[in-house]
Amino acid sequence: MAIPESQLETWSHQGSIKQSISTYNTVKGVLESKDTPYEGKDFSVFLQGSYGNNTNIYAESDVDIVIKLNDCFRSDLSSLSKEEKEKYHEYFNDATYTHSDFKRDVLKVLKDAYGSDVKVGGKAIAISSNGNRRKTDVITAIQYRRYYKFNGVYDQSYDEGICFYNSAGDEIANYPKQHSENLTRKHQDTKQWLKPMVRILKNMRTKLVNDGALEAGVAPSYFLEGLLYNVHSDLFGSSYENCFINSINWLQNDADKDDLLCANEQYYLLRDNTHNCWPRSDYDAFITAVIDLWNNW
Repeated sequence: MAIPESQLETWSHQGSIKQSISTYNTVKGVLESKDTPYEGKDFSVFLQGSYGNNTNIYAESDVDIVIKLNDCFRSDLSSLSKEEKEKYHEYFNDATYTHSDFKRDVLKVLKDAYGSDVKVGGKAIAISSNGNRRKTDVITAIQYRRYYKFNGVYDQSYDEGICFYNSAGDEIANYPKQHSENLTRKHQDTKQWLKPMVRILKNMRTKLVNDGALEAGVAPSYFLEGLLYNVHSDLFGSSYENCFINSINWLQNDADKDDLLCANEQYYLLRDNTHNCWPRSDYDAFITAVIDLWNNW
């Protein structure tokens, strides 16, 4: 028996955003306040994640914020020729104010404002919930550039993202603005069916985890957004039931799994042993679980 359209419609609704917006604006104000150690440097603060992409559901509470330093950057030069790499190194020197300096200063600013509510996690600086403030994760990042051409500062081509380091010292590069922009464009191309369908999948995941049918952490929201981003736009529409059936059937029967992309179109969606991709076994576990939930409702 299929999941009723009325249940899918309920799951499609966006979670509360008023408290999250308030939390974001408050933390953003702290990060941008005067007299910080990084005052005068070129940086920007923005939302990423479910609230930033309008795919949040009621079960989600975390607010994800990025503070990105633009005064220094890391680069991927793998697509450049030997000559281009040599020219690049002629123009750029190592930064004197690095990511570790920036993260140290951001941490101080947040601890001065929120005290013991601030903890350093594996990837982000976490601010625990308190009163009307939602739990917040702050990613301290620097600019990241994936170069395609470099013949000088006036003749260069690159995709700009962010990078940061986890507690193990691994560099993690991502492209949150491309992710968000591509999702919004796809949402428009699907006549506004995409983001409600993401919320439906996320609510299905929550139910499966709560029921013990899926392990927590197997299907992060980021990858669910990327999953539906790959589905052809003309498969969306008519009803949530049709959207679900068409999407899952295409993913299972027609899609080349090795060619699926993350929504930022910078990485493949399904790859093992990388921070930026979804392990194939986790994808398989999620798809199997949602199909079972659908068939045995």
